[in-house]
Amino acid sequence: MSLPGLDLEALRKHLDTVLPGLVTGPLDGAVIAGGRSNLTYTVTDGATTWVVRRPPLGHVLATAHDMGREHRVMAALRGTRVPVPAMLHLCLDPDVLGAPFYVMEHVEGAVLRDPESLAALGPERVRALAFRLIGTLADLHTIVPAEVGLADFGRPDGYNARQVSRWKRQLDGSRSRDLPGIDALHDRLAATAPELSAASIVHGDFRLDNTVVGTGGGDRIAAVLDWEMSTLGDPLADVGLFAVYLGTPMPAARGSHDAVTTVPGHPTIDELISVYAEKSGRDVGNLRWYTAMSAFKLAVILEGVHYRYTQGKTVGAGFDTIGARVLPLVDAGLAALEEG
Repeated sequence: MSLPGLDLEALRKHLDTVLPGLVTGPLDGAVIAGGRSNLTYTVTDGATTWVVRRPPLGHVLATAHDMGREHRVMAALRGTRVPVPAMLHLCLDPDVLGAPFYVMEHVEGAVLRDPESLAALGPERVRALAFRLIGTLADLHTIVPAEVGLADFGRPDGYNARQVSRWKRQLDGSRSRDLPGIDALHDRLAATAPELSAASIVHGDFRLDNTVVGTGGGDRIAAVLDWEMSTLGDPLADVGLFAVYLGTPMPAARGSHDAVTTVPGHPTIDELISVYAEKSGRDVGNLRWYTAMSAFKLAVILEGVHYRYTQGKTVGAGFDTIGARVLPLVDAGLAALEEG
């Protein structure tokens, strides 16, 4: 059997060579729904299940889908206060599957991808889970990079200005239509980029549906996933993006497309930011630039996904509505700067 972007026979042959005895039977697999960038699959031999990650098909922007970095940061964080899956193998040879990839353990639990799934927990569990999630982000930002072997994982100096430039380049690499306001948003962000006060490990795409909620009771955060944009940089970038995600309608698999904060029991954005500030010790008094930057970044990411969709290079359902989500994010970014 072969999946889009994943030849299971080739994978089995490779794993038998590099990890002999790991696989004990024929492989079967499936694409994990929900991903909008790197492709993620579950693979099983009937006895054990693993997860395989590789870049998207076609139109891969430079530095945007680095398997080695994603593998490295999760391997480094294993055993810290931030839960991550165990890394089993990294293959940088594109001849094996057509692109670099890695294999990691499959963490049991639920990925809550839409408001209905979250609401099913009930108000008390929703509230507790939201505070655990923001606590996990604070935990990440209090880890000393050098203590986990990540002292050279990024260049914190000039991080915010470089982020503006980087996402402008990504935008230019995916331009296929007119996007009113997006260049004005970029220009204002570039002119007002703040200096970095204290660097930390930055996840780069931290949100509820990039985590696994454990099934063993207590609704714990069992794993944080999707580290493809992680680096050393400004922790408030993660906080700003987290706030944008909270206030942006989730792409529901069914039913409504509501923002996560509308789910009964969910704390307000201000409540969560206050908990983050207390636990991390960070000053969060001026998040406007970071929320505007996050809206720009997310708009660029979704425009890239939309571009791949128009080229027929996406795998799975739900990509036909992505393009319509870009301009509202541009407007939100401009509004945040006006409020500042």
